[in-house]
Amino acid sequence: MLKINIICIGKVKEKYFADAIAEYSKRLKAFCKLNIIELAEEKIRDNTPNEAQIDEVLRAEGRRILSKTAQSDYVAAMCIEGFPLSSEELSKKLDSIALSGKSTVDFIIGGSYGLGSEVKSRADFKLSMSKMTFPHTMARMILCEQIYRAFEISTNGKYHK
Repeated sequence: MLKINIICIGKVKEKYFADAIAEYSKRLKAFCKLNIIELAEEKIRDNTPNEAQIDEVLRAEGRRILSKTAQSDYVAAMCIEGFPLSSEELSKKLDSIALSGKSTVDFIIGGSYGLGSEVKSRADFKLSMSKMTFPHTMARMILCEQIYRAFEISTNGKYHK
């Protein structure tokens, strides 16, 4: 059974997102072993941080993110410059990863400043949800739903129409 880690910066504060994530996590138990790994967001004391402060946040968060990945994992960085996939394409991608012998897929969702270059360099694939910007907690919920949909597609389930 494929293991999927969603490694993300920050906690889900909104109950409605937490409830949706919990529902999809429950549904995914039939298809994979899902772990959601929440890492603390770096704090910046300045309300208008400069580029150097933001770079330091990205480096610090990136070190913590990368410490949760293994060399053998397939890493998908969620970033705006990534490649967009349809639900069907994501399903094929997950099937392909599993068939390639990888047992763990790490989806990475950065903090409010995104992902640093170290994390993007480590990624086997850069995935974009949309050209639109979403709150990170919403992105996490959408990702959970899309992973569930991908498994439903690959097993010819009724969820995806």
